[in-house]
Amino acid sequence: MARMEGIEVVVAHSERATLRVGDVFLKVDVDQARTEVEVKAMAMVPIPTPEVLWRKPPVLALAALPGRALGQLGEPSTASSAAWAAAGAAVRLLHDAPLPPWPGRSLDEIASRLDGECAWLVTNGVLPTDLVTRNRRIAEAALRPWTPVFTHGDLQVSHVFVDGDEITGVIDWSEAAQGDALFDLAILTLGHEEHLGDVVAGYGTDVDLDVIRAWWSLRSLLAIRWLIENGFDPSLPGCEVDVLRARM
Repeated sequence: MARMEGIEVVVAHSERATLRVGDVFLKVDVDQARTEVEVKAMAMVPIPTPEVLWRKPPVLALAALPGRALGQLGEPSTASSAAWAAAGAAVRLLHDAPLPPWPGRSLDEIASRLDGECAWLVTNGVLPTDLVTRNRRIAEAALRPWTPVFTHGDLQVSHVFVDGDEITGVIDWSEAAQGDALFDLAILTLGHEEHLGDVVAGYGTDVDLDVIRAWWSLRSLLAIRWLIENGFDPSLPGCEVDVLRARM
């Protein structure tokens, strides 16, 4: 039997943990409904995803994808413009696929949560009031009716893998659902505004850039409390707080 080099903790918090052992990722999730969504979504989408090796609740074993992540939030991406454009093209394939049978969050749900998170940020002195107010106003542009598409739902740049200029796969599908196409494009380019043009070029159709920027604000406002409560720092350079400051 080949000797493993060790166990890498990819991410861990109170809800989920992902470990890497050699070329296998072990995902442990307290909510098996999320795992069900992940497995079903990967079987439906027209773009590369990790191979499911086995599942024994609460653990899901996935094969590692070749290549490396397109980038990381808070760090400059070393991937080529062509790789970013290829990511945009892959997202377009996803959005053109038949809808999943389960719905996503409604506009009312998102708006209600945004109100609550903004109030929490101000009441607890986490962010200056003017920073929250300005970004809350920008976020309004995202809260409009949209035609639902098959969305990844958490398309962070670190969830897209590339080898050279080619996409080798997309990971972490537990938030997949019907949703707004521009939300996926916004999450992919969050903190990497300089690559928005590449992604849109690869996506291949006109998009409303103001709505993408609105989703940057909205997503950052929604994420900060969760990140703090789970041991992450949204104020690191290039991360969520900087995304909000860039809108000022």
